[in-house]
Amino acid sequence: MYRFGSSQTCTQSRLSIFLILKLVNMKFAGVFVAYLASASAFQATAPAFGVRRAAVPMELEAKKSVGDLSDADLSGKKVLIRCDVNVPLDGKVITDDTRIRASIPTLEYLISKGASVAVCSHLGRPKDGPEDKFSLGPCAARMSELLGKEVKLAPDCIGEEVAAMVSAQGPGDIIMLENTRFYKEETKNESGFVEKFAAPFDMFVNDAFGTAHRAHASTEGVTKYLSPAVSGFLLAKELEYLDGAVQNGERPMAAIVGGSKVSSKITVLEALLDKCEKIIIGGGMVFTFLKAKGLPVGTSLVEDDFVETAKAVLEKAEKLGKEILLPEDIVVADAFAPDANTQIVAVDAIPDGWMGLDNGPATTAAQAAALADCKTVIMNGPMGVFEFEAFNKGTFGIVDILADITSKGAITIIGGGDSVAACEQSGKASQMSHISTGGGASLELLEGKVLPGVAALAEK
Repeated sequence: MYRFGSSQTCTQSRLSIFLILKLVNMKFAGVFVAYLASASAFQATAPAFGVRRAAVPMELEAKKSVGDLSDADLSGKKVLIRCDVNVPLDGKVITDDTRIRASIPTLEYLISKGASVAVCSHLGRPKDGPEDKFSLGPCAARMSELLGKEVKLAPDCIGEEVAAMVSAQGPGDIIMLENTRFYKEETKNESGFVEKFAAPFDMFVNDAFGTAHRAHASTEGVTKYLSPAVSGFLLAKELEYLDGAVQNGERPMAAIVGGSKVSSKITVLEALLDKCEKIIIGGGMVFTFLKAKGLPVGTSLVEDDFVETAKAVLEKAEKLGKEILLPEDIVVADAFAPDANTQIVAVDAIPDGWMGLDNGPATTAAQAAALADCKTVIMNGPMGVFEFEAFNKGTFGIVDILADITSKGAITIIGGGDSVAACEQSGKASQMSHISTGGGASLELLEGKVLPGVAALAEK
C-alpha cells in the first residue's frame, strides 16, 4: 500500500466510560436507564452496557438535554420535538426506518413523563407547496407501530387546525405535524412563519442531528420563541461520539475517507489529517491522488481542478509525520456497469480505456494491517461503487475490518451517508460502536464547524 510519512503512536488517556460520567449526575442516571430500556428500538446504534465511550465534548457539556429537566418541567407540557424522519420511500413504503427508530428513545421518555408531544420533520425536497409523495403519513404510521400507540398525522404544521389538535392532547399523547418543507419559509427561517409554528407549544426538543447543521425554522428559529430549548438523547449521543471522539479519542486514531470526489471531502480530509495518525483514502477520489503522483488512471474519475490540492494534502501529511494510505491494487472495469468486464491490476498499472471502481484484495489486506492497532476509527465514505456487486468487496472488506477491531475494543464511528448504507447492506451495522444518522451534519461536525441547531439550545 502506498504510504506517505510515518505512523506516530501517541498515548493519551483512555476514553471515558459513559456510565461513570453520567452517574456523577444522579438526575441523569435515571434518564440513561430509560434510554437503555427503550434502546431496543434502535439496536444498530445502541452501545453495549459498559462500552468505552468518547469523552463528552465541551459544546455538549454546556447545553441542556431532556435529561437535565425535572419531571415538573415536562409533565403536562406541550412539547415540540424536531426529529429526522427523512427516510427513503418506494412510493408509500419506507425502505429504511433507521431514522424513525433512532427517535424512539426520546419520544418514549417524553411520553413517560406526561408531556404532550408533537413531532415535526421534513421529508424530501418539495418544490412548490404540499406534494402527496412527500407526506409524512407513512412515517406517522411506522412511528405508531414502534411506539405501540397512535401517532395522528396533522393536516399541516401551522394553523388553527394544528393548534386545536395540540390543545386537545392529553398527557402522553403524540401527534406528527405535516412536512415542514411544504412551506418555503421553513428553510428561509422566516420569522413570521416561525412564530406561527411555535405558537401552540411550551418548549422545544431538538433530536434531529441530521438537520442540526441547518438554521431552519424547525431547527433554530423556534428556539427564539420556546424555552427551554434542549437536546434529545439522539442528538446528544451523536455529538458525544462524533465530536468527542475526534477531540479526545484514544490513539492511535485513523480516518477512512471515501467517496467519489475530492472536492466534497477536502475540508473534512484536512481537518482529520490534523487529528489522526492514519488516513485511508478510497473511492473515486483515489484517482485524483494517483494522478497527483503521476500514475496512470485510465478513464477513472479524476477532478483535474483538485490535482494540486491532492498534492498539497500529501505534502502536508509528510510534513506532519502522518500516514496516508492509498490502494495497492485496483479493480478496474471497461465500463461503468454492473456487468462490465473486470480485472485486478496494480495501482500503477491501470490500463488505458479502463476505470477503477473498487479496491483490490491486497489493498484490503494492507488496510487490515494498518488498522489493527488503532483505538479510534472514523469512516466517512465507501471504497468503491458498492451498489454494484462486482465492486462491493473493497467497501464490505473494510466494514468487516471495523467490525473485527470493534470486537477487540476499538471505537468505530460510521459518519453518515453511504457509509451507513454500506454497513447496513453488509449486515455489520450493529457491530459498530456508533452509526450516525446525519450525512451533511456529520461532515460539518468533523470539519469543526458550529452546528446552528446545537448552538441555539439552552445553556446549562
